[in-house]
Amino acid sequence: MVNGQYVVGIAGGSASGKTSFLQKLKENLPADSVSVISQDNYYKPKAEQEKDENGEVNFDLPTSIDREAFLKDLKLLLSGQPISFDEYTFNNAGAPPKTVEINPAPILVVEGLFVFHYPDIRQLIDLRIYLDVREEIKLERRIKRDRDERGYPESVVRYQWENHVLPSFKKFLKPYRDDSHIIITNNITFDKGLAVLTDHLHYRLEKELILASNSEGFKG
Repeated sequence: MVNGQYVVGIAGGSASGKTSFLQKLKENLPADSVSVISQDNYYKPKAEQEKDENGEVNFDLPTSIDREAFLKDLKLLLSGQPISFDEYTFNNAGAPPKTVEINPAPILVVEGLFVFHYPDIRQLIDLRIYLDVREEIKLERRIKRDRDERGYPESVVRYQWENHVLPSFKKFLKPYRDDSHIIITNNITFDKGLAVLTDHLHYRLEKELILASNSEGFKG
């Protein structure tokens, strides 16, 4: 914990449900009590990405992320400073990027595929959460998402899955599963795991309020 902020890391494979889980988590916590910084906003430009043996860009590698910028912004939030940046829109190059603004909060959620893999980011995390989903379910969800939301042909999605997504998941994410503090299964629903985490974070918030109150009382 840095400067009284409780840092929660949330990782899980592609299509494991991280975005939906985070949305529900924020809904279940008091307003302005939680901020989220996502790895997805720190991809390097497409021209700087590595390509596979067939010349296809591979976004599913730890090197695809501007780790230094990610870490810098994370440390700014932990020092009590707000951050802002242009939203990354590699899936829709024609869309004008929105400005993302993130303010510090008592609970800071750091989410993404590689947040446990980067040692300098991992060491700042107080609680590691891993979203666990069977491979065939993740693939089915990814096909549906990329087809419906991004217009990708199923053949392209399957190629990326077999050649980029799955190998990277097995090498850079899955090894951290058993070292996580809480494993939340999301094959059907994450409701029970969400309830456990929500209760824990409510406890942390109440504890910090009590400590702050006692501190003010002591000063008085």
